[in-house]
Amino acid sequence: MSRNEALRAARLKRGWRSASAAAEALQAHGQSLLDDTHFTVSPRTWRRWEGPDPGWPPEDTALVLHDAFGRWPEDLGFTTPPGWIRPENHEETTVQNTTFLAVTAAALVPGPLAQQTVDPALVDYFQSQLEGHYRADMLLGPHDLIGTLGPQYQLIDKLTRSATGETRRGLLRVGAAYAALVGWLYQDAGDLSAAAFWRGITQEIALRARDPHLIGYAMVNSAQVRTDLGDGAGVVDLCEAALDDDRVVPKIRVMAMQQQAHGASLLRDRTAVDRLIDDADRLLPRVDDDLPWGNACRRTPGYLEVQRATCYGRLGLGEEASDLWAQVLAAVPGTARRDRGVYMARHATAAATAREPEQAVEIARKVATIAVETGSARMRRELATLERVMRPWQDAPVGRDLAEALEPVTEGS
Repeated sequence: MSRNEALRAARLKRGWRSASAAAEALQAHGQSLLDDTHFTVSPRTWRRWEGPDPGWPPEDTALVLHDAFGRWPEDLGFTTPPGWIRPENHEETTVQNTTFLAVTAAALVPGPLAQQTVDPALVDYFQSQLEGHYRADMLLGPHDLIGTLGPQYQLIDKLTRSATGETRRGLLRVGAAYAALVGWLYQDAGDLSAAAFWRGITQEIALRARDPHLIGYAMVNSAQVRTDLGDGAGVVDLCEAALDDDRVVPKIRVMAMQQQAHGASLLRDRTAVDRLIDDADRLLPRVDDDLPWGNACRRTPGYLEVQRATCYGRLGLGEEASDLWAQVLAAVPGTARRDRGVYMARHATAAATAREPEQAVEIARKVATIAVETGSARMRRELATLERVMRPWQDAPVGRDLAEALEPVTEGS
């Protein structure tokens, strides 16, 4: 087997001429960065890293490698473990954590609060705002909306404490939809801890509202986080639980089936992927409810084929995934920039898997611009996946073209 040429090239670029020199330099760098005199890297460890089976470094070592080389371990030839999510840099993480604490405080305001009269018309008002927020998410990406939706959820929670009867239940239902959207925004921004927190808030409010449709929707939302964590069995568990309730409307069943297909793809079960998406496709014409949330299956062009193409890509079916992405993207409007960028990045990876690296680079050039403009961590992760798939060409002209195309993204990561 070949050596880890990516790490070797990075070492030589730093001027570290041997494994011993590299280990000594990285150890000194790590002790300074972490303020930990016990941080060590031995020459033997470095030689293993440059060998055919480098494994994956401990978390603190991954941070040191990133600080030393400006690249995460998966870009240095290490073997990426299941569920690895590329961290944000220190400054972004600090901003995210500060925002997370602020919005979490908005979700968990201590009470009791002063009682007030709550007009039932407020339920319709907040519901009418949702569609606009969904559209804004597609156009802006996550960062600009998180700070807007948090205070709105806080107001809904405040009103819920004073409302009674159907007005209170209506506010609980719309509050759950707002919490689900905040959770999605954090997931798209790459903060899975905050996303999981808000998915939990969604589940709690859905249970309080005693709404079976909303409870099923909340479980599918939690399954989305599990998908990003690479937990196929967890995805399947949550989706099967949502489908167990025969009362839920067709929309929830469609959402649960397609998300379960993602779980099946993580478990390498193509047969289940096709069966679940085909079953969802047969049910899609029956989606006719007026619920204000979960309308992506009706709003997104080629919704189920998007899911199938994503699953095929995860299964390594490059040609089939690439053909599907070409069909899907022909129907996606340019105004849906964030979604379109994610789909294009997946299309590029499928093209590379199908041994079409030039096509992959051509697509990646367009994605890089969208990734920078929207700030979507999801899109950046898709581009990181593309970089890994393109490694066989990293020393060829097309590999250098890819590095140039992605410079706007890597410079900001």
